[in-house]
Amino acid sequence: MTVKTLNLALCLAFSLASGSLLAQTTTSGQKTGPEYTTITTAVPFMRISPDARSGAMGDVGIAIDPDANAQYWNVSKLAMADKDAGVSITYTPWLKDLVPDIFLAYIAGYIKFGDAENKNQAVSFSMRYFNLGSINYTTIDATPAGTGNPREMAFELGYSRKLSEHLSVGLTGKYIHSNIINGAGNSTGINYKPGNSFAVDFGAYYKKQLNSNDETGEGSSISAGIAVTNLGSPISYSNTRKDFIPTNLGIGLAYNYVIDEYNKFTVALDVNKLLVPSPQWVKDSSGEYTFLAPKQQSVISGVFSSFGDATGGSAEELREVMLGVGAEYAYQNQFFARAGYFYESKQKGDRRFLSLGIGVKYNVFGLNFAYLVPSGSGVSRNPLSNTLRFSLMFDFADFSAMANGK
Repeated sequence: MTVKTLNLALCLAFSLASGSLLAQTTTSGQKTGPEYTTITTAVPFMRISPDARSGAMGDVGIAIDPDANAQYWNVSKLAMADKDAGVSITYTPWLKDLVPDIFLAYIAGYIKFGDAENKNQAVSFSMRYFNLGSINYTTIDATPAGTGNPREMAFELGYSRKLSEHLSVGLTGKYIHSNIINGAGNSTGINYKPGNSFAVDFGAYYKKQLNSNDETGEGSSISAGIAVTNLGSPISYSNTRKDFIPTNLGIGLAYNYVIDEYNKFTVALDVNKLLVPSPQWVKDSSGEYTFLAPKQQSVISGVFSSFGDATGGSAEELREVMLGVGAEYAYQNQFFARAGYFYESKQKGDRRFLSLGIGVKYNVFGLNFAYLVPSGSGVSRNPLSNTLRFSLMFDFADFSAMANGK
Protein backbone atom coordinates (compact mmCIF):
# COMPACT_ATOMS: atom_id res chain seq x y z
CA MET A 1 0.00 0.00 0.00
CA THR A 2 1.07 3.59 -0.45
CA VAL A 3 0.87 6.38 2.10
CA LYS A 4 -0.48 9.47 0.40
CA THR A 5 -1.81 10.96 3.60
CA LEU A 6 1.46 10.29 5.41
CA ASN A 7 3.50 11.85 2.64
CA LEU A 8 1.41 15.02 2.81
CA ALA A 9 1.83 15.27 6.56
CA LEU A 10 5.57 14.65 6.37
CA CYS A 11 5.99 17.29 3.69
CA LEU A 12 4.32 19.79 6.00
CA ALA A 13 6.13 18.67 9.12
CA PHE A 14 9.51 18.65 7.42
CA SER A 15 9.09 21.99 5.67
CA LEU A 16 11.93 23.13 7.92
CA ALA A 17 14.38 21.26 5.74
CA SER A 18 12.59 20.23 2.58
CA GLY A 19 12.00 22.00 -0.68
CA SER A 20 11.37 21.56 -4.37
CA LEU A 21 13.29 21.74 -7.59
CA LEU A 22 11.71 24.10 -10.09
CA ALA A 23 12.99 25.64 -13.29
CA GLN A 24 13.47 29.29 -14.08
CA THR A 25 11.60 30.48 -17.17
CA THR A 26 12.57 33.37 -19.40
CA THR A 27 10.04 35.79 -20.95
CA SER A 28 10.17 33.70 -24.11
CA GLY A 29 9.20 30.60 -22.19
CA GLN A 30 12.63 28.93 -22.47
CA LYS A 31 13.69 27.15 -19.28
CA THR A 32 17.15 28.22 -18.15
CA GLY A 33 17.81 26.33 -14.93
CA PRO A 34 16.55 25.36 -11.45
CA GLU A 35 15.13 28.14 -9.32
CA TYR A 36 14.90 26.26 -6.03
CA THR A 37 17.55 23.68 -5.12
CA THR A 38 16.91 23.12 -1.44
CA ILE A 39 19.14 20.52 0.18
CA THR A 40 17.06 17.72 1.68
CA THR A 41 18.09 15.10 4.21
CA ALA A 42 16.59 12.40 6.36
CA VAL A 43 15.65 13.18 10.01
CA PRO A 44 15.50 17.00 9.62
CA PHE A 45 14.13 17.13 13.18
CA MET A 46 17.79 16.92 14.26
CA ARG A 47 18.18 20.54 13.06
CA ILE A 48 15.19 21.98 14.93
CA SER A 49 16.39 24.42 17.58
CA PRO A 50 15.43 22.74 20.88
CA ASP A 51 15.62 25.56 23.43
CA ALA A 52 13.68 28.76 23.93
CA ARG A 53 16.67 30.97 24.74
CA SER A 54 18.42 30.45 21.40
CA GLY A 55 15.07 30.18 19.66
CA ALA A 56 14.32 33.75 20.76
CA MET A 57 17.71 34.94 19.48
CA GLY A 58 17.37 33.91 15.83
CA ASP A 59 18.62 30.35 16.45
CA VAL A 60 22.10 31.38 17.60
CA GLY A 61 23.82 29.26 20.21
CA ILE A 62 27.31 28.17 19.13
CA ALA A 63 29.25 30.85 21.02
CA ILE A 64 26.87 32.39 23.60
CA ASP A 65 27.43 31.62 27.30
CA PRO A 66 26.77 27.95 28.03
CA ASP A 67 23.77 26.39 29.71
CA ALA A 68 22.42 22.82 29.62
CA ASN A 69 21.27 23.23 26.01
CA ALA A 70 24.88 23.61 24.85
CA GLN A 71 24.68 19.85 24.30
CA TYR A 72 22.85 20.66 21.04
CA TRP A 73 24.73 23.77 19.89
CA ASN A 74 28.33 23.14 20.89
CA VAL A 75 29.05 20.55 23.57
CA SER A 76 32.55 21.94 24.21
CA LYS A 77 31.03 24.98 25.97
CA LEU A 78 29.91 22.90 28.96
CA ALA A 79 33.45 22.57 30.36
CA MET A 80 33.35 26.36 30.82
CA ALA A 81 29.88 26.55 32.37
CA ASP A 82 29.65 28.77 35.48
CA LYS A 83 27.54 26.22 37.34
CA ASP A 84 28.45 22.70 38.44
CA ALA A 85 25.36 21.11 36.92
CA GLY A 86 22.22 21.95 35.00
CA VAL A 87 19.11 20.49 33.43
CA SER A 88 16.81 21.90 30.74
CA ILE A 89 13.39 20.72 29.56
CA THR A 90 11.81 22.24 26.43
CA TYR A 91 8.43 21.77 24.74
CA THR A 92 7.98 22.98 21.15
CA PRO A 93 4.62 22.73 19.34
CA TRP A 94 5.02 22.12 15.59
CA LEU A 95 2.66 23.31 12.86
CA LYS A 96 0.36 24.58 15.61
CA ASP A 97 -1.79 26.54 13.13
CA LEU A 98 -2.60 23.35 11.18
CA VAL A 99 -2.53 20.33 13.49
CA PRO A 100 -2.74 19.98 17.27
CA ASP A 101 -0.66 16.87 17.98
CA ILE A 102 2.81 17.40 16.46
CA PHE A 103 5.50 18.48 18.92
CA LEU A 104 9.17 18.25 19.83
CA ALA A 105 10.16 17.46 23.42
CA TYR A 106 13.76 17.88 24.55
CA ILE A 107 15.65 17.27 27.79
CA ALA A 108 19.34 17.92 28.34
CA GLY A 109 21.69 18.07 31.30
CA TYR A 110 25.33 18.10 32.39
CA ILE A 111 27.58 17.65 35.44
CA LYS A 112 31.06 19.10 35.81
CA PHE A 113 33.85 17.24 37.60
CA GLY A 114 37.57 17.41 38.31
CA ASP A 115 39.65 18.82 41.12
CA ALA A 116 37.80 20.62 43.89
CA GLU A 117 39.45 23.88 42.85
CA ASN A 118 39.23 23.30 39.13
CA LYS A 119 36.31 21.38 37.67
CA ASN A 120 37.53 21.45 34.10
CA GLN A 121 35.55 18.54 32.63
CA ALA A 122 31.87 17.82 32.04
CA VAL A 123 29.70 14.91 31.00
CA SER A 124 26.35 15.61 29.41
CA PHE A 125 23.28 13.94 27.98
CA SER A 126 20.19 14.79 25.96
CA MET A 127 17.12 13.15 24.50
CA ARG A 128 14.78 14.55 21.86
CA TYR A 129 11.42 13.10 20.90
CA PHE A 130 9.54 14.22 17.79
CA ASN A 131 5.87 13.17 17.73
CA LEU A 132 4.17 13.45 14.34
CA GLY A 133 0.70 12.71 15.67
CA SER A 134 -1.72 10.19 14.24
CA ILE A 135 -1.64 9.50 10.47
CA ASN A 136 -4.38 7.88 8.38
CA TYR A 137 -2.90 5.55 5.76
CA THR A 138 -4.63 5.02 2.40
CA THR A 139 -4.00 2.89 -0.64
CA ILE A 140 -3.33 4.39 -4.07
CA ASP A 141 -7.08 4.45 -4.77
CA ALA A 142 -7.79 6.30 -1.48
CA THR A 143 -9.11 3.23 0.38
CA PRO A 144 -8.50 3.55 4.15
CA ALA A 145 -5.68 1.26 5.25
CA GLY A 146 -5.41 1.86 8.98
CA THR A 147 -3.62 4.43 11.08
CA GLY A 148 -0.06 4.95 12.19
CA ASN A 149 1.83 6.94 14.79
CA PRO A 150 5.13 8.18 13.31
CA ARG A 151 7.81 8.93 15.89
CA GLU A 152 11.43 10.00 15.83
CA MET A 153 13.93 10.22 18.67
CA ALA A 154 17.60 10.68 19.46
CA PHE A 155 19.76 9.88 22.49
CA GLU A 156 23.09 11.66 23.07
CA LEU A 157 26.04 11.43 25.48
CA GLY A 158 28.76 14.06 25.52
CA TYR A 159 32.12 14.86 27.09
CA SER A 160 33.95 18.20 27.19
CA ARG A 161 37.24 19.38 28.68
CA LYS A 162 39.08 22.64 29.16
CA LEU A 163 42.50 22.65 27.51
CA SER A 164 43.46 26.05 28.88
CA GLU A 165 41.93 29.00 30.66
CA HIS A 166 40.32 30.16 27.42
CA LEU A 167 39.87 27.03 25.26
CA SER A 168 37.74 23.88 25.57
CA VAL A 169 36.83 20.99 23.27
CA GLY A 170 34.05 18.41 23.30
CA LEU A 171 32.69 15.27 21.67
CA THR A 172 29.18 13.77 21.56
CA GLY A 173 28.00 10.33 20.44
CA LYS A 174 24.37 9.85 19.44
CA TYR A 175 21.85 7.26 18.32
CA ILE A 176 18.99 8.34 16.02
CA HIS A 177 15.82 6.32 15.49
CA SER A 178 13.21 7.32 12.88
CA ASN A 179 9.98 5.33 12.64
CA ILE A 180 7.80 7.21 10.14
CA ILE A 181 6.56 4.64 7.59
CA ASN A 182 7.05 1.28 9.24
CA GLY A 183 5.23 -1.53 7.40
CA ALA A 184 3.76 0.64 4.63
CA GLY A 185 4.14 -0.19 0.97
CA ASN A 186 4.52 -3.96 1.16
CA SER A 187 2.16 -4.51 -1.79
CA THR A 188 4.50 -2.48 -4.01
CA GLY A 189 7.43 -4.76 -3.27
CA ILE A 190 9.14 -2.15 -1.08
CA ASN A 191 9.53 -3.12 2.55
CA TYR A 192 9.56 0.07 4.61
CA LYS A 193 11.20 -0.11 8.00
CA PRO A 194 12.37 2.23 10.76
CA GLY A 195 15.63 4.04 10.03
CA ASN A 196 18.58 4.08 12.42
CA SER A 197 21.82 6.01 12.50
CA PHE A 198 24.85 6.53 14.73
CA ALA A 199 26.52 9.92 14.63
CA VAL A 200 28.96 12.19 16.44
CA ASP A 201 29.32 15.91 17.17
CA PHE A 202 32.55 17.66 17.97
CA GLY A 203 33.38 21.26 18.69
CA ALA A 204 35.69 23.84 20.20
CA TYR A 205 34.98 26.98 22.24
CA TYR A 206 37.15 29.98 23.05
CA LYS A 207 36.30 32.73 25.53
CA LYS A 208 38.43 35.62 26.72
CA GLN A 209 37.54 38.27 29.27
CA LEU A 210 38.37 41.79 28.12
CA ASN A 211 38.12 43.66 31.40
CA SER A 212 36.90 43.22 34.95
CA ASN A 213 34.27 45.12 36.93
CA ASP A 214 35.79 46.17 40.26
CA GLU A 215 32.54 45.56 42.14
CA THR A 216 31.42 42.23 40.67
CA GLY A 217 34.58 40.76 39.18
CA GLU A 218 32.63 40.16 35.98
CA GLY A 219 33.70 41.91 32.81
CA SER A 220 32.99 42.17 29.12
CA SER A 221 34.17 39.23 27.00
CA ILE A 222 34.36 37.84 23.50
CA SER A 223 33.79 34.22 22.56
CA ALA A 224 33.93 32.06 19.46
CA GLY A 225 32.88 28.52 18.69
CA ILE A 226 32.94 25.95 15.93
CA ALA A 227 30.91 22.75 15.81
CA VAL A 228 30.36 19.89 13.38
CA THR A 229 27.14 18.10 14.25
CA ASN A 230 25.31 14.97 13.06
CA LEU A 231 28.33 13.44 11.34
CA GLY A 232 27.12 9.88 10.92
CA SER A 233 25.81 7.01 8.86
CA PRO A 234 23.06 7.56 6.25
CA ILE A 235 19.56 6.34 7.08
CA SER A 236 17.64 3.77 5.06
CA TYR A 237 13.85 3.28 5.25
CA SER A 238 13.72 0.60 2.57
CA ASN A 239 15.85 -1.76 0.51
CA THR A 240 16.11 0.74 -2.35
CA ARG A 241 18.04 3.82 -1.10
CA LYS A 242 19.88 5.57 1.70
CA ASP A 243 19.63 9.22 2.70
CA PHE A 244 22.20 11.46 4.35
CA ILE A 245 21.43 12.84 7.80
CA PRO A 246 21.80 16.64 8.30
CA THR A 247 25.53 16.95 8.98
CA ASN A 248 26.20 20.62 9.69
CA LEU A 249 29.12 22.99 10.12
CA GLY A 250 28.47 25.93 12.44
CA ILE A 251 30.69 28.88 13.35
CA GLY A 252 29.65 31.38 16.00
CA LEU A 253 30.83 34.66 17.50
CA ALA A 254 29.52 36.48 20.58
CA TYR A 255 30.31 39.68 22.45
CA ASN A 256 29.21 40.16 26.05
CA TYR A 257 29.20 43.79 27.18
CA VAL A 258 28.86 44.43 30.92
CA ILE A 259 27.36 47.89 31.28
CA ASP A 260 27.43 47.95 35.07
CA GLU A 261 26.76 45.61 37.98
CA TYR A 262 23.07 45.38 37.05
CA ASN A 263 23.00 45.43 33.26
CA LYS A 264 24.60 43.23 30.61
CA PHE A 265 24.13 43.04 26.85
CA THR A 266 25.07 40.22 24.45
CA VAL A 267 25.12 40.14 20.66
CA ALA A 268 25.85 36.97 18.68
CA LEU A 269 26.18 35.71 15.11
CA ASP A 270 25.97 32.11 13.86
CA VAL A 271 26.89 30.93 10.36
CA ASN A 272 25.76 27.42 9.31
CA LYS A 273 26.16 25.20 6.27
CA LEU A 274 24.90 21.67 5.66
CA LEU A 275 27.73 19.25 4.84
CA VAL A 276 25.72 17.00 2.52
CA PRO A 277 25.65 16.74 -1.29
CA SER A 278 23.72 19.43 -3.15
CA PRO A 279 20.81 18.57 -5.50
CA GLN A 280 21.96 17.92 -9.05
CA TRP A 281 20.17 18.77 -12.31
CA VAL A 282 20.97 18.25 -15.99
CA LYS A 283 19.52 19.64 -19.18
CA ASP A 284 18.38 17.06 -21.73
CA SER A 285 18.20 17.36 -25.51
CA SER A 286 14.67 18.78 -25.38
CA GLY A 287 15.66 21.61 -23.07
CA GLU A 288 13.97 20.09 -20.01
CA TYR A 289 15.76 19.95 -16.68
CA THR A 290 15.95 16.62 -14.89
CA PHE A 291 16.71 16.17 -11.21
CA LEU A 292 19.40 13.62 -10.39
CA ALA A 293 19.62 12.15 -6.91
CA PRO A 294 23.09 12.67 -5.40
CA LYS A 295 25.39 9.78 -6.20
CA GLN A 296 25.96 7.19 -3.51
CA GLN A 297 29.15 8.07 -1.64
CA SER A 298 30.69 7.78 1.79
CA VAL A 299 29.87 10.22 4.56
CA ILE A 300 33.35 11.78 4.53
CA SER A 301 33.30 12.08 0.74
CA GLY A 302 29.90 13.76 0.96
CA VAL A 303 31.23 16.26 3.54
CA PHE A 304 34.15 17.37 1.38
CA SER A 305 32.20 17.38 -1.88
CA SER A 306 29.50 19.59 -0.29
CA PHE A 307 31.83 22.59 -0.59
CA GLY A 308 31.99 22.44 -4.37
CA ASP A 309 29.26 20.27 -5.88
CA ALA A 310 26.50 22.85 -6.42
CA THR A 311 25.60 22.92 -10.11
CA GLY A 312 25.29 26.72 -9.96
CA GLY A 313 28.96 27.08 -8.98
CA SER A 314 30.39 29.24 -6.21
CA ALA A 315 27.38 31.59 -6.24
CA GLU A 316 25.06 28.71 -5.37
CA GLU A 317 27.49 27.43 -2.73
CA LEU A 318 27.29 30.81 -1.00
CA ARG A 319 23.49 30.62 -1.05
CA GLU A 320 23.73 27.44 1.04
CA VAL A 321 25.06 29.46 3.98
CA MET A 322 22.47 30.30 6.68
CA LEU A 323 22.84 33.26 9.03
CA GLY A 324 21.41 33.93 12.47
CA VAL A 325 21.92 37.07 14.53
CA GLY A 326 20.61 37.62 18.04
CA ALA A 327 20.76 39.89 21.08
CA GLU A 328 20.08 39.43 24.80
CA TYR A 329 19.69 42.04 27.52
CA ALA A 330 20.07 40.88 31.12
CA TYR A 331 19.11 42.78 34.26
CA GLN A 332 20.81 41.48 37.45
CA ASN A 333 21.17 38.15 35.64
CA GLN A 334 17.55 37.52 36.61
CA PHE A 335 15.41 39.14 33.91
CA PHE A 336 16.11 38.77 30.20
CA ALA A 337 14.80 40.24 26.96
CA ARG A 338 15.83 38.65 23.64
CA ALA A 339 15.40 39.16 19.91
CA GLY A 340 16.90 37.72 16.74
CA TYR A 341 16.65 37.24 13.00
CA PHE A 342 17.35 34.17 10.87
CA TYR A 343 18.12 34.30 7.13
CA GLU A 344 18.20 31.57 4.51
CA SER A 345 18.37 32.08 0.73
CA LYS A 346 15.10 31.82 -1.17
CA GLN A 347 16.66 29.17 -3.42
CA LYS A 348 17.68 27.05 -0.43
CA GLY A 349 14.52 26.97 1.68
CA ASP A 350 13.55 30.62 2.21
CA ARG A 351 13.39 30.51 6.00
CA ARG A 352 13.46 34.14 7.13
CA PHE A 353 11.96 35.07 10.46
CA LEU A 354 12.09 37.41 13.41
CA SER A 355 12.02 35.88 16.88
CA LEU A 356 11.39 37.41 20.30
CA GLY A 357 11.59 36.13 23.83
CA ILE A 358 11.86 36.78 27.54
CA GLY A 359 13.34 34.91 30.46
CA VAL A 360 13.35 34.97 34.24
CA LYS A 361 15.71 33.28 36.67
CA TYR A 362 15.43 32.91 40.44
CA ASN A 363 17.93 30.95 42.50
CA VAL A 364 18.33 27.56 40.72
CA PHE A 365 15.17 27.89 38.64
CA GLY A 366 14.78 29.58 35.24
CA LEU A 367 11.99 29.90 32.70
CA ASN A 368 12.48 31.03 29.07
CA PHE A 369 9.88 31.82 26.42
CA ALA A 370 10.33 32.25 22.65
CA TYR A 371 7.88 33.51 20.05
CA LEU A 372 8.41 33.38 16.29
CA VAL A 373 6.69 36.31 14.59
CA PRO A 374 4.41 35.07 11.75
CA SER A 375 5.87 35.71 8.31
CA GLY A 376 5.63 34.25 4.82
CA SER A 377 2.84 32.11 3.45
CA GLY A 378 2.37 28.63 2.06
CA VAL A 379 5.52 26.52 1.98
CA SER A 380 7.66 29.52 2.97
CA ARG A 381 5.78 29.96 6.26
CA ASN A 382 7.86 28.68 9.16
CA PRO A 383 6.28 25.74 11.05
CA LEU A 384 6.85 27.63 14.32
CA SER A 385 5.06 30.82 13.22
CA ASN A 386 2.70 32.17 15.87
CA THR A 387 3.95 29.55 18.33
CA LEU A 388 5.05 30.08 21.93
CA ARG A 389 7.65 27.57 23.11
CA PHE A 390 9.21 27.40 26.55
CA SER A 391 12.14 25.91 28.46
CA LEU A 392 12.46 25.07 32.14
CA MET A 393 16.01 25.48 33.45
CA PHE A 394 17.65 24.24 36.65
CA ASP A 395 21.22 25.33 37.49
CA PHE A 396 23.15 24.10 40.53
CA ALA A 397 26.16 26.14 41.65
CA ASP A 398 27.65 23.41 43.88
CA PHE A 399 26.20 20.07 42.90
CA SER A 400 28.45 17.96 45.13
CA ALA A 401 27.45 19.92 48.24
CA MET A 402 23.79 19.67 47.33
CA ALA A 403 24.08 15.91 46.75
CA ASN A 404 25.65 15.52 50.22
CA GLY A 405 22.88 17.57 51.84
CA LYS A 406 25.10 20.51 52.72
